[in-house]
Amino acid sequence: MPTLAQPGKTTIGWMGTGVMGNSMCGHLMAAGYKAVVHTRTKAKAEALLQKGAAWADTPKELASQCDVVFGIVGFPSDVEEVFLGAHGALAGSKPGTILVDMTTSKPSLAVQIHDRAKEKGVYSLDAPVTGGDIGARNAALSIMVGGEGEVLEAVRPLFSAMGKIIVHHGPAGAGQNAKMVNQILIAGNMMGVCEALTYAFRAGLDVEKVLQSVSSGAAGSFSLTSLGPRVLKGDFEPGFYVEHFIKDMGIALEESRRMGLFMPGLALAQQLYLAVQAQGMGKKGTQALVLALQQMAHSR
Repeated sequence: MPTLAQPGKTTIGWMGTGVMGNSMCGHLMAAGYKAVVHTRTKAKAEALLQKGAAWADTPKELASQCDVVFGIVGFPSDVEEVFLGAHGALAGSKPGTILVDMTTSKPSLAVQIHDRAKEKGVYSLDAPVTGGDIGARNAALSIMVGGEGEVLEAVRPLFSAMGKIIVHHGPAGAGQNAKMVNQILIAGNMMGVCEALTYAFRAGLDVEKVLQSVSSGAAGSFSLTSLGPRVLKGDFEPGFYVEHFIKDMGIALEESRRMGLFMPGLALAQQLYLAVQAQGMGKKGTQALVLALQQMAHSR
């Protein structure tokens, strides 16, 4: 039976201190949990180290000191490396440790981590999130969980320090499948948001007034409300990276093909974002699709 996480008693490990991970780990530390951190670029963990987190040179070293190990990294290959690699977290985990992958990754990899962990007496959950950098900063994320229910209940206090909506979707891999649903929804919505803003600009409208008119009606969405104002300010820095969104859409398309589903809208969205990346904006936020659409218009 997994041990319930408790402030002052449970030590957490955190792998990946990027746009979202830094805030998420910070919330856990603020809630009273001792933290050990690891990231490829140590400088990115400096803010957490200054708050009192300890540093580990490898995920294996990190896990050997922790009761619960979280990871939120970039790509499935990164997930495999930090959890299952020779110097990965599983290699350093003692029986009873709980591994939690919060990266958006492949459902099949979540099952693999679960099965490998179980062989060693270690628990695991796949728990991708949505809410972006704003949700991470405000501890308002939605967390989609796959794995055993009793393991979720053991770490629920930790999830509650990072998010407002915590839903158990089923066995290993189910959290990742739920996140694919989320990404499919966002893909279509982002095309609509960016095309609509491009239209408003070209029509000579006051786009702030347009947002005021449409944001609270049937056309309203989180993407429109949170990213629309960024576009107006010329802010294309990432709340969520274009290159990571392309990765997510690729996973969703791969899973769709496996299930015999046809996803033309998702395929189009991925192609548009590949154009954004080809224009050198892979490290920008998803709202940078507006720039690619404008560039296409100017080339006509």
